[in-house]
Amino acid sequence: MNVIEKIVNKAKERKKRIAIPEAGMDTRVIQAARKTADQGWANPILIGRPSDIQKVAQEAGVNVSDLAQVDHTTDPRLGDFADEYNVIRRKENLTKEQALELFKDPFYFAAMLLHKNYVDGICGGAATATADVLRPSIKIVGMKPGIKTVSSCFIMVVPNCVLGGDGVYIFADCAVLPDPTPEQLADIAIASADTAKTLIDFDPRIAMLSFSTKGSAEHPMVDKVRKATALVRERRPDLPVDGELQADAAIVESVGKRKAPGSPIAGKANVLIFPDLNSANIGYKLVQRFTNCDALGPIIQGLAQPVNDLSRGASVDEIAITNAMVAALA
Repeated sequence: MNVIEKIVNKAKERKKRIAIPEAGMDTRVIQAARKTADQGWANPILIGRPSDIQKVAQEAGVNVSDLAQVDHTTDPRLGDFADEYNVIRRKENLTKEQALELFKDPFYFAAMLLHKNYVDGICGGAATATADVLRPSIKIVGMKPGIKTVSSCFIMVVPNCVLGGDGVYIFADCAVLPDPTPEQLADIAIASADTAKTLIDFDPRIAMLSFSTKGSAEHPMVDKVRKATALVRERRPDLPVDGELQADAAIVESVGKRKAPGSPIAGKANVLIFPDLNSANIGYKLVQRFTNCDALGPIIQGLAQPVNDLSRGASVDEIAITNAMVAALA
């Protein structure tokens, strides 16, 4: 069974409710919602003004009359949502009217639906900037216990690959944090391992990547990776992790044995934690283009409940698969 089959089978089993805050904004989103429902991957909850949803559906050439729809501008729960927001975010010291104003944004409304368990996950970002997707959920849904950092990962499915991960790897963080601290890097590693286990039944083997392997170079950037590795071991002794490792030492067994003899991870890693966003983003795109592999993501991690951001260039199929990933994570 390939990775996508694993994800969609999990989604089918779980039949989760996925909020779609851009249902009235983009034809790709509505087409993907239709596909998600038709494939049985999840139950999409379309959020938006009915007239907007109907207009986009007509433009997309799809019928969504059988899908659940919620008008975030008139919903009878708005008053309760404003009160709840002011409890959660009391330090903002908003009036009820100011809180109500926030819920004109469908992402704030979706985040409160998720917080109150009216839905099981959120998928958006095809027509909205990443910060505007994540900010409401960070404020309302909050962070996963033990994690203080929102990050992302990609599942890289590399064809005809015989290296450490047998062609399936987690790359992180490729989309969110430009220059993580050691503490944040440890959060990224832990969250990525948990994502791998939950989403694709992986036994994670984590390599904390650097331009140095086991003291071959000395630099503050290397020190950061060493400290992050120690923090992962301290916080999650159940996770196999090693670092600092160069990329070849992490995934090529012969190189790993030579550069890091005795390492339980070297040459066998399948979760690759990059030291910063520069290297991670460049790395995943090079692998994707050089090998024509599937790069599934970004998968947002660290939040208490699943919320996922989309590339604004995402295709209908990519959006639908992301809906399935959210359902599988829920």
